[in-house]
Amino acid sequence: MSSIKILRRLLLCSSLLLYLSSCGTRDGRFRLEGRLLNINQGQCYLYSPDNILQGIDTIKIEGGRFAHEIDCEGKGTLMLVFPNFSEQPIFAESGTTATVKADASHMKEMTVQGNDDNKLMTQFRQQTAEMSPPDVAKAAEDFINDHPKSLVSVFLLSKYFLQTPNPDFDKAAQLVDKLHKSQPNIPWLNRFIQSVDGMRDTQSGRFMPSFTASDIHGRRIDNGLLKGKPAVVYVWSTWNYDSQDTQRRLRRLQKDHPGQFAVLGISIDASRKECSDYLRRDSLPWPVVCEERMFESQLYRTFGMQKASDNILFDKSGRIEARGLSTSELQKELEKLLK
Repeated sequence: MSSIKILRRLLLCSSLLLYLSSCGTRDGRFRLEGRLLNINQGQCYLYSPDNILQGIDTIKIEGGRFAHEIDCEGKGTLMLVFPNFSEQPIFAESGTTATVKADASHMKEMTVQGNDDNKLMTQFRQQTAEMSPPDVAKAAEDFINDHPKSLVSVFLLSKYFLQTPNPDFDKAAQLVDKLHKSQPNIPWLNRFIQSVDGMRDTQSGRFMPSFTASDIHGRRIDNGLLKGKPAVVYVWSTWNYDSQDTQRRLRRLQKDHPGQFAVLGISIDASRKECSDYLRRDSLPWPVVCEERMFESQLYRTFGMQKASDNILFDKSGRIEARGLSTSELQKELEKLLK
């Protein structure tokens, strides 16, 4: 090949690379990049509460950096799980790139840039960093009213008005309706509409809903399994630390109080095999249901669950004592019932 032809090809390649770099992420794709201080190597997990991503993606961190691309048509919400198991919402949009910058020792100072929703979420987090929980909830309500078309509002609605021990259902229903009118095609919002009704039916003082399901071994179970003694229904996954901590605490309590209370686990893993493999290493003395539908699990929705580490505590008559407790609160309240 002549030197002139080689030169032409090199110029063509250079022009193509320059063109691609100027275009950024192409349509139909979303790119996530990160720079993490005080974390050299490890891995993050990525999942979606609104199904823009099917299953769980694993992202490798090398030299404190990571990069990951997914198929993305339109917009959606992702949850990035860091090596310390803290979670950060990432708002994906076709043809864009989001950049995460964080220090592992000061995660509250994290910034996410790249599109309007990620910038808005970063601003909200910075503005509320020193606020009390009631003030943060009020700020979230104000944000939702001011930005009804933003995906950030959907996330804040879930976090501050549904994922709480004692939700204000009237307030939640009002905000869901407001957002649904502005964003009628968001699957997560459509699920909220059903969830508010489901949560009303499973709030403190109500009785256990009827259900039938098959556990991880194919055995049929129903609500009769949980009656006649105190019971806990909890949500867990192989990638969520808080839920695993709850699971470990419940197992220790079972050893201390054998046969005195019942437990049912709802796995929101996307793969029954991954759930089963985990349970082989860490066997449990109670049934676990994994429908491979993540947050669309029928049993998850029947109990009005709202997050990856949710729970409900029942007394021996099947009446709901409490829901959405932290691990330590759940242990404390369960031990009261056992006495």
